[in-house]
Amino acid sequence: MQYSHVDSELPRQPVGYWAWAAQDAVVTYIRANLAEYDVTQPQWWVLSQCAADEYGRTRDELHSVLKGYLAIGATLQREIDALMDRGLLAVGYGGRLRLTSEGESVRRRCAERQTDMRARIHDGIPEADYVITLKVLQRMIHNVGGEAWHH
Repeated sequence: MQYSHVDSELPRQPVGYWAWAAQDAVVTYIRANLAEYDVTQPQWWVLSQCAADEYGRTRDELHSVLKGYLAIGATLQREIDALMDRGLLAVGYGGRLRLTSEGESVRRRCAERQTDMRARIHDGIPEADYVITLKVLQRMIHNVGGEAWHH
């Protein structure tokens, strides 16, 4: 791969642009891959969260965890409803949303694809560099009074 600038020029590059460009490229790649299973990225998050608890999750619990994920809070209920309409989620005891057998099958296929996508996204990037990158971005968020959190 060829970098956009020589090392001595990179410190003057705008982080806002490069953070946006990385986010746009990665999210577009992820969403295109999940679309092959007729699943949106927010639906993947819901399926994954429901599977993470043997009793499922309530809508409120899902909203609490996922509301900050790429500003999904406003449309999360529609994503949950779409999964229910497809028969991938069902309401269980206490209003908890649980994966149906078909939902678990779709979740498993998406999880396998996620593993493959992560490997491609991280190809050629040492783990130590990735850690430093996240720390730098989190520090920049802090420096400007922003808030970000990911489980």
